[in-house]
Amino acid sequence: MAMSFFDQFREPILPGSTPDCYRNRPTLSTLPPHHPHDELTNRLITIQGWLINRFTSQLMLPLNVGGHKWALLLASLMVFLITINMLGLLPYTFTPTTQLSLNMGFAVPLWLATVIIGMRNQPTIALGHLLPEGTPIPLIPVLIIIETISLFIRPLALGVRLTANLTAGHLLIQLIATAVFVLLPMMPTVAILTAAVLFLLTLLEVAVAMIQAYVFVLLLSLYLQENV
Repeated sequence: MAMSFFDQFREPILPGSTPDCYRNRPTLSTLPPHHPHDELTNRLITIQGWLINRFTSQLMLPLNVGGHKWALLLASLMVFLITINMLGLLPYTFTPTTQLSLNMGFAVPLWLATVIIGMRNQPTIALGHLLPEGTPIPLIPVLIIIETISLFIRPLALGVRLTANLTAGHLLIQLIATAVFVLLPMMPTVAILTAAVLFLLTLLEVAVAMIQAYVFVLLLSLYLQENV
């Protein structure tokens, strides 16, 4: 049976079976024992903690003290998205963030939480965003409708941006990899040049996987900034 380029985005679940991610997950009894102080002396953990602290300080800089409560949530979300995106670049793996349903599951509750916080803490300022200051009276109804639509489009834009960027990158990698295998027996020189392009594209996708996770969290912090 011919395989489609989009089969890589299908959820790897067989009918009547349990997903591998749940069936093969380790239990506490199967995890290797470790010393309780290993995390304190591990260089990788130290570098990771330093990077997270730098990211959190830069992300929370424009926010007031009330928004600093979101620091742990946003930092954890960015690390989680980067991990999933990077693992999805490995061969024979499934990338959950190419599914719009998962990304919308992240975007909608977090966006809705920022809106609810704004309506609860400062309703006048939150509603004032729907009507810019100095708007001519005839344009007031139109601008309110436009700003309301743009407000509700925000979570959709968050989810679609992450899904579209990762899906496009994976499709492009698969297309170029297929071209390399097809051209190898016929035109080896062209195949080698195409493989070099594929390597550069893979490096680009590594950057995209990290940048898109950062952009997702950064936009959430900007939405939070408007409501705290």
